[in-house]
Amino acid sequence: MTTVTAPASLPVRRRVAELTGRHVAALQQGYLADRPKAVAAVARLRRGAGRPAGDVPDLWDLVDTGPLHDTDDGARPLREAELVRAEGAVHVALTLWAVHQQSRNTGMHRRDTREDRRGLGAAIRSTMQHGEIDEPLRKRLVRAGTAPDLTGLAQRLRDIVTLLRSHGAQLDYALLAGQLYAWQWPGGPATVRAEWGRSFHAWRGDHAPDGSQPDTPDAP
Repeated sequence: MTTVTAPASLPVRRRVAELTGRHVAALQQGYLADRPKAVAAVARLRRGAGRPAGDVPDLWDLVDTGPLHDTDDGARPLREAELVRAEGAVHVALTLWAVHQQSRNTGMHRRDTREDRRGLGAAIRSTMQHGEIDEPLRKRLVRAGTAPDLTGLAQRLRDIVTLLRSHGAQLDYALLAGQLYAWQWPGGPATVRAEWGRSFHAWRGDHAPDGSQPDTPDAP
């Protein structure tokens, strides 16, 4: 049996992240503006959280992964194994975002930057008391990365995302989608767990969970 090894996957991972980012940004804008079509789409996406993409026919016309098949930019066509993993990653990221966004009037997708950390580890760390580590919560993150397959990972991440929603903690879903793609390849779980760990330790509590500057006693 031939072992499927990871291709030079950075370009594919980037395409997955960018496609997810575009989808989430458009849906989030519509949801926050209370546009009926976007609100309905988010409700449909929530029903797919924790379930394989192929098991939710209702989302087939909603999650457009067509750009993954495009080669207009000169990129080579994706192999079947890449497409399956890419489409799964987009599906999981979008459905998790829909769970996260439910009943929130602030966008729960926020891009991760060097100045404003919004990776999964940082998002979890932001829910903890300053200077303290919530070990049970940290272990949830570690456990998520040891899931047996993408569906199991999605289910474990759904529990984490529900917690983030309750705290108003934002997350970069484009970044997460790229990590979900990488996670599915041999050696991927260890790589992604390391990224989550670095993100966890990169959080410095410089911002409140909703992205604003935290209040201080002498704030105007």
